[in-house]
Amino acid sequence: MTGIAEIGNARVVTPSGVVDGGRVVIAGDRIVRIDRVSVNDSSRSTTVDADGRVVMPGIVDLHGDDIEHHRSPRSNAGVDTRTALTAADRANLLNGVTTKFHAVAFEESPDDGRTLRTAETVAAEIGREEYTLGDNRLHARCELADESADAVEGVIERFGIDLLSVMHHAPGDGQYDDEEFERHYVEDRNWPAETVDAVVKTRQSLDRADRDDRIRRIAELARRAGVPLASHDDESARDVERMANHGTDISEYPLTREAARRASDLDLVTVMGAPNLVRGGSLWDNLSAREAVDDGLVDVLCADYHPPSLLAAPFVDTDEPLSTRVNRVTRNPAAAAGLDDRGRIEVGARADLIVVDPDGTPTVERVFVAGREAVRTGHTATTERRTPPAGS
Repeated sequence: MTGIAEIGNARVVTPSGVVDGGRVVIAGDRIVRIDRVSVNDSSRSTTVDADGRVVMPGIVDLHGDDIEHHRSPRSNAGVDTRTALTAADRANLLNGVTTKFHAVAFEESPDDGRTLRTAETVAAEIGREEYTLGDNRLHARCELADESADAVEGVIERFGIDLLSVMHHAPGDGQYDDEEFERHYVEDRNWPAETVDAVVKTRQSLDRADRDDRIRRIAELARRAGVPLASHDDESARDVERMANHGTDISEYPLTREAARRASDLDLVTVMGAPNLVRGGSLWDNLSAREAVDDGLVDVLCADYHPPSLLAAPFVDTDEPLSTRVNRVTRNPAAAAGLDDRGRIEVGARADLIVVDPDGTPTVERVFVAGREAVRTGHTATTERRTPPAGS
């Protein structure tokens, strides 16, 4: 679908409210009108009757590592990178994600399918792809213990990146204590116990000075690339302050209310996982996304590992207006990433739009990416009309 189109008879979610019985008119790749005109009054060339469903901006996911599941659907069952990216692109579109920041881990964890070489291969595919339907971008996650900055620097020079974050997964540092770290990697990720022991020794060998030196280098890479810098799993106010001093713009997955509140005080963008909100709590007994929302401490929700939760999140009743909930997965992440052209239904904005049936399990029936229809499912009707000639 190209040219002039409209979606009518909809609950249109704008940044500040909901237009019931609303209509969104698209010309080319832009939104050109938002009003309440009935679809029956239209003389536009293509009309989608949303039949009362929700029309909202396409979702912007700042952190989703679900591409890993498409690359390795089963242990030791690898899939080529192009196939994995294609599958991830289509799966995300079916969940309303039109702008995807693939969170690619630059670390040496071969038993988990994560290596610097693998990360570079995925980054290269994202950087040169021309076959996906959505807007696929690279979120490079730097593991401090693996000196990943060299690999990330090479990717920046060859392909560019869109978001950079610092992570340090080690027992007793961040979301896992010693026992949880071993259990997670042995039971959940199927690592041999001897591999876990070796990784623990490597990651615990970094002292504070070494870590700060590596963070400084990563922060410099973000500045040179002109992209936001995010911290990961901040546990205390001091952790947040330390990373803010290095120039972070975003605090991902703060583990405690103290950390989230300090991030908010410092005007950092606070990102939490949508699965945490939808499930009703953290898998690791860390900060509940719902409690953080109630405290006004969550700016953005991301898919983490599960895009369907990101679609479901705006429809979790948090005693807030629907527009506020939708902004957390559309306008706010777009703004955090410096994408001022999308994430909102406003005249002049990029026409990334989704039609959602919110009843029961929220499902996507239509997806428009830059004005072009990328997905059509469900029962919403399309009518082709010709504009009557002058004088008729």
